Amino acid sequence: MLTKLHIQNYAIIDEIEINFSGNLNIITGETGAGKSILMGALSLILGERADSSVLVNSSKKCFIEGVFHTHHKPEVLSFLQQYELDADDELVLRREIAANGKSRAFINDTPATVQQLKQLASLLVDLHQQFDTLELGDSDFQREVLDALAGNEPVLNEFRKIFQQWQLIAKELELLKDQKNAFTKEADYHQFLFDELNELAFRENELEELDQELKVLSSAEGIKSALNKVFYELRESEQPVITNIKQLIQQLQPFADMHKDLAAIIVRLQSTQVELQDIAGEIDHVNDHIQFDEKRIEWINQRLAEGYKLLKKHALQTTNELLALQQDLSKKLEAVLHIDDTILAKEKEVAALYKEAEQLAGRISTARQQQIKPLESEVNRLLSQVGMPNAKLKVELKDSTLHQYGKDQIDFLFDANKSNRFEPIRKVASGGELSRLMLCIKSLVAASIDLPTMIFDEIDTGISGEAAKQVGLIMKNMAANRQIICITHQPQIAGKADAHFFVYKEIVENAVKTNIRLLDTDERITAIARMLSGEKPTAAALENAREMMMN
Repeated sequence: MLTKLHIQNYAIIDEIEINFSGNLNIITGETGAGKSILMGALSLILGERADSSVLVNSSKKCFIEGVFHTHHKPEVLSFLQQYELDADDELVLRREIAANGKSRAFINDTPATVQQLKQLASLLVDLHQQFDTLELGDSDFQREVLDALAGNEPVLNEFRKIFQQWQLIAKELELLKDQKNAFTKEADYHQFLFDELNELAFRENELEELDQELKVLSSAEGIKSALNKVFYELRESEQPVITNIKQLIQQLQPFADMHKDLAAIIVRLQSTQVELQDIAGEIDHVNDHIQFDEKRIEWINQRLAEGYKLLKKHALQTTNELLALQQDLSKKLEAVLHIDDTILAKEKEVAALYKEAEQLAGRISTARQQQIKPLESEVNRLLSQVGMPNAKLKVELKDSTLHQYGKDQIDFLFDANKSNRFEPIRKVASGGELSRLMLCIKSLVAASIDLPTMIFDEIDTGISGEAAKQVGLIMKNMAANRQIICITHQPQIAGKADAHFFVYKEIVENAVKTNIRLLDTDERITAIARMLSGEKPTAAALENAREMMMN
């Protein structure tokens, strides 16, 4: 609900503040008084495009601010949470336009984009202008009307979950089928690659270990010669190193008690002797196991050649990467064997979900079908009341392929002149006809849909008398449970107001300014009487105005 609108330095509005009623707010005024200027200012906080030409006084910025009471509406709270904005029950939308035309938008004093402002405003205000009725011809709006009257929201939510799940599983099934086709095309090649690797049966790190072994075998003679020489010097030469160290120990032993450092040196020499004896034994052992084996070298060279060929073929570096490739090929070949079973299981799942979705879509269609006759009857009755006795609405429901809202194609058809030729609304209805038709439809679904604040901008053009009175009654009934703001020239509608605002021009410091004020009861009677009979209302017009307000 829009509780307050503050406008400053917009066109010929210097500064005004309007405090709206929560029910039916009527705005009247002479032609050219500035009602359209008022709507232009309001449209800025609803996210419309800004224009610096609206700044008459370029020395200060244009400022429009609307204060809304959200009643903790879930969609509004969700929006505020999504953009991390303060989620109070009172919501302030503000638009500022600098003299250079630069526009800024704010939500609860937090800078926002114009698109965010527009998105949020659409949850708060339903702006209905005479030629702003294109959504009436929109299939989504038409479906929403039927679903609101049918109370389809719970089953629609259930259907959408199943439908989305069906789409997801169906997509997975298609991917599996594509995968199977790809597998089938590549299966022979994958089998060839796997057999090639499987036949060689490499073990982990085998090529790296064989490469090291080949280096040893290729240098066996040189290694054995070096080992023999070292072993000889340690143990078997004319003066073996180990024997020499033993003799050194014996020479120092008698003096061990005579100097504090000698005992430690002797211990270190003894350790060195033991270590060299151990090294000599290890050299002898290694020497025994190194043999030049020409056949082994030949086999290793052949094995390495086969391995390196595969590494190069697959652009790999190690034996373990070849083993990983072999395992991957094995999985792909195994998948070929099991993919038919997987596809069969998916097909059953898709069929079950589709059947469930079809059943829910059938329930939705039945509920919609049941609302068509009552909707046609009630709308046509209301059309007659609002001055369109020859106009008729017809709702057409056709079967369609399953989609996210069921399986129906919905069309609202219109015949304005009893020609019995019904055509889609968007093709045949005029602006005035669309406006009154939209009012009739919205009045029926208002109780079923949580419509936001509704603003009607001169949708009563072209009607008068009893038709205007009926439009006023429809708005009055709608305003019992929601806020409505209506700009009108019709006294019959103005008489139904809970709050009547009058827009007027005045001269301020030799400049024409637009202003607005809330009328009291006597002022309302006079204003409505002037709408009936002119600037100087007659006694009959005043009495008629009083009667309009009472009724």
